[in-house]
Amino acid sequence: MYKSQASRGLVMESFPAPALAMVEKMRAAAAEQPERAIAFQGAPGANSHRAVVEWAPEALPLPCFSFAGAIEAVKSGEAGCAMIPIENSQAGRVADIHFLLPESGLSIVGEHFLAIHHALMALDKEGPFEAAYSHPHALSQSRAYLQERGIVPMSHIDTAGSAAYVAESGNDKIAAIAPALAADLYGLKIVEENVEDSADNTTRFVILAKEALDPATLTDQETMTTFVFEVKNIPAALYKAMGGFATNGVNMTKLESYQKGASFAATMFYADIIGAPGDPAVDRAMEELAFHCKGVTQFGTYPLARKRG
Repeated sequence: MYKSQASRGLVMESFPAPALAMVEKMRAAAAEQPERAIAFQGAPGANSHRAVVEWAPEALPLPCFSFAGAIEAVKSGEAGCAMIPIENSQAGRVADIHFLLPESGLSIVGEHFLAIHHALMALDKEGPFEAAYSHPHALSQSRAYLQERGIVPMSHIDTAGSAAYVAESGNDKIAAIAPALAADLYGLKIVEENVEDSADNTTRFVILAKEALDPATLTDQETMTTFVFEVKNIPAALYKAMGGFATNGVNMTKLESYQKGASFAATMFYADIIGAPGDPAVDRAMEELAFHCKGVTQFGTYPLARKRG
């Protein structure tokens, strides 16, 4: 039977063999009830898998090899939404999302904060270990731990995938840094838990869906609105564009810049503000922003999962 692009992406050979059976089983369950499926990037046992289960225990987690694959699963109807990490308290932003979100056509309908705890796991607990495989963010978050032990960090597509890779390798001289759940799934032994360098290590996830939430239905909740914009190429354009938020008392909790294309001639800005369209102060601030911009694209208004400030 023909499989869509998203489905074929779920079973790419890049998933280590120990993960493939689980991926197929989870994919089959999601295919039966796609409206309950939440797509995520990574192998079963990844932090994104944990986030899905924590945010929506009744959901059907749908593992995808890439962020693009998770987004495509929503666009094709194979999943009701996708859960994507957007920033980490230690490693900073997850860069891919800034480029994928504007092109996806999806809207942010929620956010979730996940406490990140990494474990060092291997086929044998004894060591010593020559290298540890994991996602670059997890390696960055455990940099001091690895340096102190002389373990070489080795990049892998995701945390749980690295655990599956170590299990498949049969090499007891290498380890993986992944959630403890991955050790259970792939038959590894936990050498040490909580190997992250910071005890308050946290990742913020956003939930993406085809349909945006109506801000008018969220009036009884504190909300956040996310958008990207490109200012006009004139002196003080950014300063002027930001002025409307200050004069109208709208709290901007996040502002990040990134380059659009390879010419370095167009800078895009990603922003989060507290509030929603329909609020007079927000509407005035957004109107002033638009006056100083080449374009503004809103990605959705959604309930605040954690109070800012």
